Amino acid sequence: MGDATPFPPPTRLLAAPHPHPRGGSGSGLIGPAGGGGDPGRGLHVACKGSGSSRLEEQARGPGSAKVSSRAGWASTTGMLSELKVTVPWGHIAAKIWGSEQASPVLCLHGWLDNANSFDRLIPLLPKDFCYVAMDFGGHGLSSHYSPGLPYYQESFVSEIRRLVAALKWKRFSILGHSFGGAVGGTFSSIFPEMVNKLILLDTWPFALDPKGIECVPTYRRGAMEHVLQVEAFQKPRQVASPEEMLQKFLKSNSHVTEESARLLLQRGTTEVATGLILNRDRRIALPEHSLDFLSGEQFMCFTKRLQARVLLIKAMQGYYNVKRKDDTDRNIMAFVKDMLNSVLKERFQYTEVPGGHYVHLNQPENVAGIISAFLRSKDMIPHHL
Repeated sequence: MGDATPFPPPTRLLAAPHPHPRGGSGSGLIGPAGGGGDPGRGLHVACKGSGSSRLEEQARGPGSAKVSSRAGWASTTGMLSELKVTVPWGHIAAKIWGSEQASPVLCLHGWLDNANSFDRLIPLLPKDFCYVAMDFGGHGLSSHYSPGLPYYQESFVSEIRRLVAALKWKRFSILGHSFGGAVGGTFSSIFPEMVNKLILLDTWPFALDPKGIECVPTYRRGAMEHVLQVEAFQKPRQVASPEEMLQKFLKSNSHVTEESARLLLQRGTTEVATGLILNRDRRIALPEHSLDFLSGEQFMCFTKRLQARVLLIKAMQGYYNVKRKDDTDRNIMAFVKDMLNSVLKERFQYTEVPGGHYVHLNQPENVAGIISAFLRSKDMIPHHL
């Protein structure tokens, strides 16, 4: 196993409330997310725990400060900390559950979601792991990218590399839902020596388009034109009451229950004088604008680079079971299963569970036992890898 490429260490650690992703103050829906403040530099943690943490020791440097301690192990969410890592365009926000001395698991949310996507699942998982759920750039409480820059999948992969460098993780596991699974899978292929286990929730490890990669130029054009349009018109953000925001969210997210929607909106909105606004960057529109689609041959090449053990959990009423005009997604799922099985062999596990695309959030008990067993299972990776 190779060591991670060295990065400059974080320079400061201090307790800080949530900032608005674009600066200033704000609070979330149904439970405030906190105020604002200068993100400063390096690694920032607002802890609910006791004593000095391993992350604090790792982040110490010139000007570092101590972590604030406010609560012990909570019955529903575990020992929870809020974390910020400074990046050139602002900061990456994340949440931490469990013992920071334990084996790390990075949790990656889906398209237009945020770290709260794992709020109901992680408390059901083994407490002898450290779970870090990050907000991708432009999502949740993470900063928006600098003006003029697009959101491409490769950029999100790079965010993972920055975050784990700040945390000084050399090897860890990934739990990814939907788009987060594709980002995590791509990271696992680019940095194979760093990923121990890859858990995919109703998703593939790499993006495949049922219409074929010949559509990619059209997607790229759409992405560029959308960004230019957003920049040109600079429309004010829509403000809605909490109930209006909730109903709009449910209307456009049929897989999500009301309880799950409230959790996602809690971290995905900011309170202003007249109501709530969405935190997400409006440059982020359609997933096909950001995804790096692969051909079947490229999918095989990326799969061959994986050193991780892979668990793919498919929801029986999930994304790939929605009836569409072009019903080729199911054929692609068969291709993905066959490819992963033939290349990874004993390192690949596939299972199906009842539930929709957000089964991990709506019905976390349907997947918690499977994920727990996989996390605790012995490492079967051949020594020569």
